[in-house]
Amino acid sequence: MGLTSNKVLVLAITCAALLFIGTVWLWPRLARRGVAPVAGRVGLLLATQVALFAAVGLAANQAFGFYASWADLFGQENGQGVVVDHAAAGGAASALKVLDEQRVEGPGGSPQARGQIQKVSIVGRTTHIASPAYVYLPPEYFQPQHRTRAFPASIVLTGYPGTAQALVDKLDFPRTARDLARDGKMQPMILVMLRPTVAPPRDTECVDVPRGPQTESFFAKDLPVAIGSHYRVAKKWGVIGDSTGGYCALKLAMHHPGVFGAGAGLSPYYKAPIDPTTGDLFQGNETLKNEADLRWFLKHRPAPDTSLLVTSSKEGETNYKSTLKFIDLVKATNRTRISSIILDSGGHNFNTWRREIPATLQWVSERLPQA
Repeated sequence: MGLTSNKVLVLAITCAALLFIGTVWLWPRLARRGVAPVAGRVGLLLATQVALFAAVGLAANQAFGFYASWADLFGQENGQGVVVDHAAAGGAASALKVLDEQRVEGPGGSPQARGQIQKVSIVGRTTHIASPAYVYLPPEYFQPQHRTRAFPASIVLTGYPGTAQALVDKLDFPRTARDLARDGKMQPMILVMLRPTVAPPRDTECVDVPRGPQTESFFAKDLPVAIGSHYRVAKKWGVIGDSTGGYCALKLAMHHPGVFGAGAGLSPYYKAPIDPTTGDLFQGNETLKNEADLRWFLKHRPAPDTSLLVTSSKEGETNYKSTLKFIDLVKATNRTRISSIILDSGGHNFNTWRREIPATLQWVSERLPQA
C-alpha cells in the first residue's frame, strides 16, 4: 500500500484508536507495582503515541503532498533522477512519453467538455534529466474548431519536497484553469505541472549545479522543447510556483525573458539557500551564486524584459518584508514589470495558495500572447 493511499491512513487511524481503547481497558490491570506492569504501561503509552503521530503525519502528508512514496519519505527513491537517455538522440519526440490519461473533474464525459490530464515522462535532450510531469490540456485543445490552434502554456512548480500530484489534487490547477477559461476570465492554457526536485532527494533550487544536475537548463530549455514537440503550444511561456517553486518561477523568468513572458511566485523567497538538503550548489562559482540571488541580479545585471508576480501576507508569512523590498527593486528598473497579491493574513500553505491561484492564472494569461 502506498504512502498516500487511503487504506494506509485508515489503517493508521484504526490502530491508534484500538491502542487507545486497549490502554484504557488494560490500565487497571497494569496499575500494580513491579517491572512487568510498569513496562506494560510504558509500552502501551509509547505504542499509542507512535500510532497517533503516524496517523496525524499521514493525514498531513495527504493534505499537503510532502512525500509521494515510502522511498521518497526515507530518501531511497530511485525511479527518477539524472539519467543519460542514449535513445533520445533519434528525435525530439522521443523526449516525451505519455504514461496515462485522466479526466478533469466536472460536467461532461469527454475531453472536449472536461479537458484532460496526461501523466508524462520527460527526458531533457541536453541535460539528460528525467522527470515525470502532469500536462493539463484544456477542452478547447480537443475541439475540432481549434485543431490548428497553438495554445499558451505555463510550467507550474511545487515547493520542496512536494509532489506534482498535489498540483492536481490539492491545489486544483487544472479545474481552476478550465473554469476560469469557461467563464471568459482567462484564455485556455496548457499547464505542465511538476516538482522542481529533479534529482531527489536533493533540492537543487533550479540551479545549474557545476558537475551536477543542470536543473535551470532543464526547465528553461529542455522542457519547453519536449512539450513543444508533442503538443500545440505557443512560443512564449509562463511559469508559476509556490515556495521553492515560486523562487524558481521568478528566477526562470528573470534569467530567460526570451522564453518566459511572465513568472509568478506564490510565497517565494529570493535567494537560493545552502543547507543539508541542497548541498554545495555553486562549487565556489561566485558568479553562479550571485545570479541565484534575485536581488543581486536586479542590481547588477540588465533588467529583464518580463513580467513578475509575487504574493505574501501581512500576517502569517515570513517573506512579507523581503517581498516589499523586492517589489521596490523591480520598480526601480523601469523595465521589468511587477505585480503583487498581498493578503491581510495567510500562511505558507495550500489554503493560502488556493486563494491566490485564480488571480494568478488570470494574470499570467493576460501577459501571454493570445492564441
